[in-house]
Amino acid sequence: MRVLIVDDHGVVRDGLSRLLSVHFKAEAFEASNVESALEKYKAALPELVILDLNLQGPGGLELLRRLLGNYPDAKVIIFSMHHEPLYAIRALRAGARGYVGKSAPVEELLAAIRTVQSGGQYVDRELASRIALSQTTNEDPLQALSLREVEILRLLGQGKSLTAISEGLGIAYKTVANICTQMKVKLGVDRTADLIRLAVETLKP
Repeated sequence: MRVLIVDDHGVVRDGLSRLLSVHFKAEAFEASNVESALEKYKAALPELVILDLNLQGPGGLELLRRLLGNYPDAKVIIFSMHHEPLYAIRALRAGARGYVGKSAPVEELLAAIRTVQSGGQYVDRELASRIALSQTTNEDPLQALSLREVEILRLLGQGKSLTAISEGLGIAYKTVANICTQMKVKLGVDRTADLIRLAVETLKP
């Protein structure tokens, strides 16, 4: 099995490579950012991608969008420090086959790999319970946002300016500004500062 590991921490990539080698005798390829991940996927055509969301630059959600845009059949498992239902819901809706938090037991990641590799979907048990609860209680104030909007909100929460966001995502400044305006309408807030506050409180970037 060929697996592409995309994470900006070398220690994490090395640990996952060893884990995959022991349990699946997998050949692992590694990337630390969006561009190198796209290049290595094209060259190796791996059977599975293990993707962190918190990458430098455009970020993991943007990579997921680009990857599935070019390779609709790509099997992607999100392996992330972000354990909020919002991220998992958006990633799964965008086409990810699995979502496992980095705080989950290693058995959860192994189960996710086996399930996704065989054609299924997998969400770690704790997060699956939180998703069910959030959808029952409507506690997620950001459910109306698209994948692109969530990514821009995450970057705002990291303190990025609209200019930096437009450059990082490779889209026009005006497009970012328009998306922020749309988010304000959806979330019922008036100022960009309110978007940033929601990002910090809800997304914990």
